[in-house]
Amino acid sequence: IMALRHYTLDVRLSAPADSPSIVRGLQTIFQEQEMTETVHNTEGHGYLATFIGKNGRFLILRVLSQGLVTIDLQCSEGDDLAHVDHVGVAFRGLPALRRGADVDRYWPTADGRLVEYDIDEVVYEQDSDYQNIKILHSSQFGNILILNGDVNMADSDLAYTQAIMGGGREQYAGKEVLVLGGGDGGILHEAVKLKPKMVTMLVIDGCRKHMRKTCGDVLDSLQGDFYQVLVEDCVPVLKKFAEEGKMFDYVINDLTAVPISTAPEEDSTWEFLRLILDLSIKVLRPDGKYFTQGNCANLTDSLQEYEGLLGRLSCPVSFSKEVVCVPSYMELYPSQTRHCNYL
Repeated sequence: IMALRHYTLDVRLSAPADSPSIVRGLQTIFQEQEMTETVHNTEGHGYLATFIGKNGRFLILRVLSQGLVTIDLQCSEGDDLAHVDHVGVAFRGLPALRRGADVDRYWPTADGRLVEYDIDEVVYEQDSDYQNIKILHSSQFGNILILNGDVNMADSDLAYTQAIMGGGREQYAGKEVLVLGGGDGGILHEAVKLKPKMVTMLVIDGCRKHMRKTCGDVLDSLQGDFYQVLVEDCVPVLKKFAEEGKMFDYVINDLTAVPISTAPEEDSTWEFLRLILDLSIKVLRPDGKYFTQGNCANLTDSLQEYEGLLGRLSCPVSFSKEVVCVPSYMELYPSQTRHCNYL
């Protein structure tokens, strides 16, 4: 597979009147590099031209009437721009977007920013009944678990696991713990160290082999002295526990983050969160605690909507929250604690 490097350069002119002289100067540079120019009709909305050069180099030059100049240069992965006078100098030092590579290096943050990771290998990929599962290797973060295109957990992200378990302030010894999701095994791996009475959780395939730094060997067996793993849909399991009157000291919800928006297209996710919250409250002891993740700290509207949801549960609750930096997310991320108080 031949990958492309895509360089972009944007320049804001001090005055729109500079546009014609800028165009003439750039045309001269590109023509010196034996790049063939094709001018396109913009119907009076500035200047637009494409240039084709050696080794398949392709360049788009656009000058908007407001004074913005944009240059996009595409070249093959092995094309060394250092030997291209003027053109190479213009882009030297700028990181290139790599398109069409064997491994996708670009993943979005929750608030819509595109982040380039140092990913060099697809370790695992599988479609389950519920989602697409990828594990990619990063030189910086180790193996990264990606679910349906969202960065979920990396070997580097112990801070996430510690936060969603209460930041080291909870006493799990002798307690009944229910983990919803958490299939990377990180929560279970940390919880069994604290000698709980029993941890019940769900798991997804692939992590036990490829996320060993996160889960250790705790997923090698679906049952141990302090835990059991159920490979089942959490909703019927929660309903069954509620019907049987089974209660837990802690419920840790690691199923899904708060939706990124309050728009109608996210209604199904919000409804799922309401269902999980209501079912979790039914299996939580009166003095129990419910931990969950939030989402990117910049998504203030969604986080406020979720906090409002807590006031509409079947019983009154109080809550606290903590914001932590999760390394592989490259953004601040809140976790929340719910205390169920039957008043």
